[in-house]
Amino acid sequence: MEFDYIVIGGGTAGCVLANRLSADPTVSVVLLEAGDKDDYFWIDIPVGYLYTIANPRTDWCYHTEVEPGLNGRSIGYARGKVLGGCSSINAMIYMRGQASDFDHWAQLGNRGWSWDDVLPIFKRSEDYQHGADAFHGAGGELRVEERRVNWEILDAWRDAAEACGIPKIDEFNRGDNFGNAYFQMNQRRGKRWSASKAFLRPVLSRPNLTVITNAHSRRILVETGDAKKRATGIEVDIATSGTQIIRARREVILSAGAIGSPQLLQLSGIGPPELLQALGVPITHEVAGVGENLHDHLQVRMVYQVENAITLNQRANSLLGKAAMGLEYLFMKTGPLTMPPSQLGAFAKSDADQLSANIEWHVQPLSLDKFGDPLHSFNAITPSVCNLRPTSRGHLHIKTPDPYDYPAIQLNYLSTEEDREVALAGMRYTRRIMSASPLRKYNPTEWKPGPSMASDDELLAAAGDLATTIFHPVGSCKMGRDTMAVVNDRLAVHGIDSLRVIDASVMPHITSGNTNAPTVMIAEKGAEFILEDSNR
Repeated sequence: MEFDYIVIGGGTAGCVLANRLSADPTVSVVLLEAGDKDDYFWIDIPVGYLYTIANPRTDWCYHTEVEPGLNGRSIGYARGKVLGGCSSINAMIYMRGQASDFDHWAQLGNRGWSWDDVLPIFKRSEDYQHGADAFHGAGGELRVEERRVNWEILDAWRDAAEACGIPKIDEFNRGDNFGNAYFQMNQRRGKRWSASKAFLRPVLSRPNLTVITNAHSRRILVETGDAKKRATGIEVDIATSGTQIIRARREVILSAGAIGSPQLLQLSGIGPPELLQALGVPITHEVAGVGENLHDHLQVRMVYQVENAITLNQRANSLLGKAAMGLEYLFMKTGPLTMPPSQLGAFAKSDADQLSANIEWHVQPLSLDKFGDPLHSFNAITPSVCNLRPTSRGHLHIKTPDPYDYPAIQLNYLSTEEDREVALAGMRYTRRIMSASPLRKYNPTEWKPGPSMASDDELLAAAGDLATTIFHPVGSCKMGRDTMAVVNDRLAVHGIDSLRVIDASVMPHITSGNTNAPTVMIAEKGAEFILEDSNR
């Protein structure tokens, strides 16, 4: 088989790229996805993340290596294994980050990535419920809507946050997220609106677009000449036809995410030479940064038992409550079945020296030990707080040359003094909010970690027990000009022609908030670069 463009990975970025590249009827595009079609019942229903995460039908079901900062725990690391990728199993929160995030990317030498550069790209993709304005777009593919369920306890939490210096704002996504507001979501009338629904399904009938699912990529093919190297295709295992070679006339585009993209590069002999030599992988091209700079948002999930309020715990643990929720969703597409785990958010500074908000809360009207476990039998809320700009860095390394063996995912959470200080500040700030007067009628009682944990050492130990990922891995094929950069500011791999990485792995530094919307933006810009370069 031969196509003009090969897109590896049918997740968020891959769906955008398949749409934009195949818009030209004179070129041919193939999209390869290792997972299956996104026709599983629980993908459409927003609360279905409870049944798609840790489900091998839709999730790669990775685990991290043992994390010293998490008291020696290995944690589950969900990544979408289905068309739409993580947008088919995530929390649906539409969050761009803050202007300072993208301005910092530009200050690192990445031309065209400042806030002023990327805001029009965000707007282009967007179909905002309230219509177009200076910060939003209408008529784009990616639907953005308000929540469709309310909880009295969350309204009170907003009041408490305001009493503690975090003002109420109408929304995030305008460049400075300081304040508290309800999250807006990628939903359309109560159903998940994934990248597959938004960008891929509407163009599946294009004769120049081929989508192959259950296609597990083995290695990128690179032709080595005297003067340069060029990506020419992919070796891939296709469930219906076995191992195939697919050739690319123009470009090979890697959009397998912050885990899959560096893994496939390393399997192809593109990466740190010491790692590849130790595993007996023939070196195709030395790129020291492939798989390095991996980082993520770590959330500390404090839990508070409450009185005089109904939370999802009570409704979901009652047969009558479950029936009522099901009927409300069936007939009205409203209620708890439309909700992501987190409905309410807040952004603030952990200390006065921060230039902008550097901590974020995801406030949930529920509690459980971990996702996949039953909700607790008592009414409770979880004001989970995370460090938006972690300085801890980890890596993604293949363990063997076998493309079916999972790589080592090491985040090194809480390995820097700065990250430990921010974790402590976030936990203490959470306690201030929970003790504020607007919440007193609910008599919040700290259940985890518990009020007896008071000293810095005790709280850090508790953070190691309670903290977990928000599933925002980035940075493992970072964009830049330094010796550890994998791609340039047009997302082309340094030193190899016709090969790009276009997904969250190219972020040099993580954005301030959920990473799905920035991934859409990255894919939009990547498609622009490809089309511009093809016309030169």
